[in-house]
Amino acid sequence: MQVHILTLFPEMFQGPFGESIVKRAVDKGAVDIQLHNIRDYTHDRHRTVDDYQFGGDSGMVMKPEPIFEGVETILAGITQLEMATTRVILTSPQGKLLDQKMVEEFARQRYLIILCGHYEGVDERVREHLITDDVSIGDYVLTGGELAAMALTDAVVRLLPGVVGKPESVTRDSITSGLLQHPVYTRPAEYQGWAVPETLLSGNHGEIGRWRRERALERTLRQRPDLLSKAALSVEDEEFLEGLGWKREG
Repeated sequence: MQVHILTLFPEMFQGPFGESIVKRAVDKGAVDIQLHNIRDYTHDRHRTVDDYQFGGDSGMVMKPEPIFEGVETILAGITQLEMATTRVILTSPQGKLLDQKMVEEFARQRYLIILCGHYEGVDERVREHLITDDVSIGDYVLTGGELAAMALTDAVVRLLPGVVGKPESVTRDSITSGLLQHPVYTRPAEYQGWAVPETLLSGNHGEIGRWRRERALERTLRQRPDLLSKAALSVEDEEFLEGLGWKREG
């Protein structure tokens, strides 16, 4: 996979992308991440990337010319067929809220181009004629789209084949599985008087599996009950949840 990121601050990515799983993925050749400074696609001596809004409102807007030129330069290096399937993603608070389903879809692509939004946003012609996906990582406003681009890239990269050592670790993640993860413990079996649940030490894999499932259901009901309406629940799951006061919507 190739991920191209158009940004005003490429230096911001050096730390997050130079460590941990993303770095290992790059080193293994699973992903090629290329950073592009939007100012490199300007043609005035001040390298201007923003301008005042038409209509007189306050706040600056990202100009269309360097953005279009940047994306077109990236696309010039791939075939027409690849160009037709490339996703051009804008990070902005107006976008569709990023979820695991979207991440999985992005991870199946060969090329991603991520544009980091700034100021009052981008010229609307960028949205209308260039962007394929407008994405937000939450209902809050950041100083720029770089942090959102980092989060999106990290979420996508860890799904690529061979990046995570044990593929089942990815499929059993919170959210990916449809439920929040059950509580997890490690050594020591007792710490400051707090003991690991006996079931996990029993060696009875059936009981352990049941305990984990029930704790995941319980935690999801308590912290993210909205997920239960979309989760694949068995009859036993529903009976357990009903015992905790849950009622299926509709």
